[in-house]
Order: sequence, then structure tokens, then C-alpha cells
Amino acid sequence: MLRHAIAPSARYTKASHDVVRHPRLSSDAKILLLYVQGLPGDAKCKPLGELARKLGIKGRAYQKAKGQLVEHGYVHEWRSQGEGGRWLTEQLVANNPLTSEQAGHLRGAPPTASPTALPATPPPSTQFPTVGEPAPRVVGGYNPVEDHSDKTTPHPPSEPEPTTVSTPEPTPQATTADPIQLARAERVLLSLRHTRRELHLGVREARDLAAEAVKWLERGLSESDLRHALLAERPQDGVRSAVGFLRYRLVQKLPEPPVQHQPQERPPLPELVECTGPGDPHVFRPLFGESECPSCRSAAAAAEPEPIPWRERIARINGTPAALPAEA
Repeated sequence: MLRHAIAPSARYTKASHDVVRHPRLSSDAKILLLYVQGLPGDAKCKPLGELARKLGIKGRAYQKAKGQLVEHGYVHEWRSQGEGGRWLTEQLVANNPLTSEQAGHLRGAPPTASPTALPATPPPSTQFPTVGEPAPRVVGGYNPVEDHSDKTTPHPPSEPEPTTVSTPEPTPQATTADPIQLARAERVLLSLRHTRRELHLGVREARDLAAEAVKWLERGLSESDLRHALLAERPQDGVRSAVGFLRYRLVQKLPEPPVQHQPQERPPLPELVECTGPGDPHVFRPLFGESECPSCRSAAAAAEPEPIPWRERIARINGTPAALPAEA
């Protein structure tokens, strides 16, 4: 193999041999990493997916390249919830692999923070001083009943006064769905990662989306139908936020509730009337206003004489004897 190389004097990016010769990084992952390293400082506000689209790396190829960079420590992400409940994603791209603790130090997080950990709850306000001294914890607000078993008294022991026990308000999930249905919906949402890696959800995220997924199960769909509806029609540009994508699809594509058909009312039966036919008195239900029951009508029809043949009828009209049919 012949080799000819001239070192550029400008417009170049220093690439580590560890990156170029990395056996577990694909060419898309290496190109994306080197492209980000050579960007000016004002491009750091753009998300990694937008930069990948400029290189023509989209959809599944981008998800695969990003997953490799995350797995080997070149890309780190932190998701947090800001004001108004909106989720934000911070990304860190490094030219050498970093551990979660090292990436947290560069981000400015405490040493014990992890890339996927949510921000800690802020301490309570100290604007107003705390009133009173610490008191022991009261369990359930129950007042014990005084025991009078060892005393002799002419009056029965007084009944305990009813106390109002404060119960926590039920969460929206508990009021709108059965716990078994919530568990089924959460299991479906967590299983999506096995088919499409970009739909990877955490346990807390799946639990928040389960309330919307339960509405599908309550409308007669099976777990397989719900999973197929969430995986169908894959977007061309890939999924940037699994939670946002699944929440939008659960709300927008919710099927209509099944139509419950009301049972048709049967027409009332006709009243019983007494049959005018012969025999013992009996009653029947007329269908078309008849005065005799079906049995009497059948007996009367059977008692009628047989009809006269047409030859005999014509002979009677003409006054001539009826001619016998010729023998064959």
C-alpha cells in the first residue's frame, strides 16, 4: 500500500487514534463525534440530532450511532423538568470517554449525581422562622380508648368519640383506572424498548404514561393491539423524546369507545280472548283478529267436503252428464 499525506495548515480537527481506530464505534458514530469537535463555540446550543441531520445521519442510523457514543462514554445526557412541567435535555459530547462522575463534574453537578438523576428538591424556604419544638410523630390520628376492665363501675365504659382520620387524596391514576389495568399498561410501555431502542422509558416515565394507556385497554383493546398502535407509523426523522412521542400518540390516536346497542323491546302480546268454535270453552291469543283458535279452524277445514271436479261442475252448468276421461 502506498501512502501520501500532507498535514493541513488550517481548518482541521485533531482526532485521537482511540476514536479513529475504535473497534466498537461505527463510521457514523466516528464522523458525528469528529464533526461536533470541529464546530465553533456558538453551535453548542444545537441538539445532537439536529447536527446529525446536517451530515445525513437520520432515523435508525442516528439512534444507533448515538447509542454507541453513550455506551462508550463519549456522550452524556441529563433530563430535568423545568418550570411549567416542561422536560429539558442537556447533552455533553467529549473527545475522550468519561465516566458518569467525571461528566457530572464537568457539568457542575455534585459528585454523587448520575446522568439520569433528576434535580434534587430545593430546601424549604427560611423566610419565616420555624414555630414550636419538634414533636413526636402521630400515627393515624387515633385516640386510644381507656381500658376499664380492671375497675368496677356501675356505668358501662364510654364509647370512644369518633375521630376524623385524614386520608391522602387519591391520585388521578387511582381514580381513573384500576391498579391491575395500570400494571398492564405500564408493562406494555416498558416492553417497547425491546423493539425500538429510541422508545426506551424509565419506570417513572412509564408510570406517568400508564394513565393514558389505560384508556385504550378500557375501550376493549388488548395489550398486543396497544403495542402495535404505539410502534406503527415510524417517524422519518426518528424520535427525539420517547415520552413526548408516546404521550402524543396515546392522546391523538385514542380509539372511540365501543357503541353499546340497546336491546330492542319486544312488542306486547295480544290479550287472551275466548274461542267461538265448538267444544269446551277455551281462550287463545289472536294474531290477526280471528275469533277461533288454530285447532278449531283446522278441524273446520278438515270437515269441509272435497271440492267438485271441474268436469262435473261444467256438466252441471250445461245440464249434461259429465264425460269420463279417455283411457290411455
